[in-house]
Amino acid sequence: MVETLTPERTPARLCELSADARAAVLLDAAGSLAGASDDDPARARALGELARELFEAVDKATRDWEVEPPQQVEVQVPGGAVFASRTPRWTLAVVARRAALSSLMLWDLRAVLGELDGAPPIRRARPAGIGRGPATDEQAAVDLPLPELGGDGGDGEPR
Repeated sequence: MVETLTPERTPARLCELSADARAAVLLDAAGSLAGASDDDPARARALGELARELFEAVDKATRDWEVEPPQQVEVQVPGGAVFASRTPRWTLAVVARRAALSSLMLWDLRAVLGELDGAPPIRRARPAGIGRGPATDEQAAVDLPLPELGGDGGDGEPR
């Protein structure tokens, strides 16, 4: 039975999915700490405050632009990277290794936020041949946790 993801468990879920994640926090819409992967409450609060300040700075820097506020942020520093993603209800931020691939970290953030909001859970990949019979196209389609990319307009051509 699949367990519903809770706000308290969300940062740890992100760290389970990504080998590059070092620590993560989840903030609610008010900017309050809702969950943390770190068991040290002081460190968790400090990381939560930094994540909140990061989006405040981004919002301030982009307020005169004629675009929606950024939903994702990536900051690279010599010792690592910070990635953050937000929805109207949640902000999820993660400190990662410097070598983390941006596209994968940001995808993981969005996927976990989606899972928190009720989307089906994403699964960890399993090595080929472990725990299953011969591979089939149908099984491969079920096993691949790929997002929908828009499909086609019925004529076989991408939209």
